[in-house]
Amino acid sequence: MSETVQHVEQMVDENPRTDVSETFEEWRELLGGLKSRIDARFELTRDPSTADLDSYGDPATGPSGSLAAYSGPEIDWLVHSWIGDPRTGFVNLHLTAWLGPRVRVPHLAVALLLWPQGWFYVDAVPRGDLVGDGDYFDRYYTPNDGSWLAFKEQHPDFTWFTSRTGFIRASLSPTAYCYSFPSTRPNLDTVAGILTTRVEQWLGWVDEAEPVPAQERAALAERDLTVRSNIAERDPANVMGERMFGADLTRRLVRGLWGGDRELPRPAL
Repeated sequence: MSETVQHVEQMVDENPRTDVSETFEEWRELLGGLKSRIDARFELTRDPSTADLDSYGDPATGPSGSLAAYSGPEIDWLVHSWIGDPRTGFVNLHLTAWLGPRVRVPHLAVALLLWPQGWFYVDAVPRGDLVGDGDYFDRYYTPNDGSWLAFKEQHPDFTWFTSRTGFIRASLSPTAYCYSFPSTRPNLDTVAGILTTRVEQWLGWVDEAEPVPAQERAALAERDLTVRSNIAERDPANVMGERMFGADLTRRLVRGLWGGDRELPRPAL
């Protein structure tokens, strides 16, 4: 299996512009359906800080996007968003759910990218030290180890994506999927199947989780916020937002990804 080691802007610049609207709409429907599964499980309220980001840019003439963030008693911050210009071959979609501190279940992170080839990422973002806490590793990462290894052997069309930014590489768990691929029908179906399976697994983890001791929740909530903000602020793909919308709006969009302007309170400890 080969490997991709490029910045996102390199991947975009080195490929011809192609209309990817059809795949974009398919992926919007896919993430919308996955969010509906999450909506059915959790009580969520739209944070007012993202109300005017429901639609930005002008899809009729160029780049545009949408960012909606939610929180609730069990969810610290959930983001459902997309940004790009499908007619020119670039679009990035996100669905991320960051849990509150009452359970220690990993957070859910999903991203899809067209450049115009496909790229996808899905991970269970750890809530602690995987090497220092073997029981946590065995509960949430050992069960996915076999299927993760099998995928690398069974799907030669998929190319492992290695970020050129060390911080981003460090943010991936050992069972993260992070691949680029030709956007053929079989490959799109494969991605949809993996995302659906991982979201259902995550929902099951939440239902089965034991409560975190009350005296440990404040530290867990603080760590969660630090991890979330660091990943959003340090993402090298933020340069694409600056290209399309300038630095000011991009900074606001990045804050929206981690809750830097949130108005609703964080979940109670």
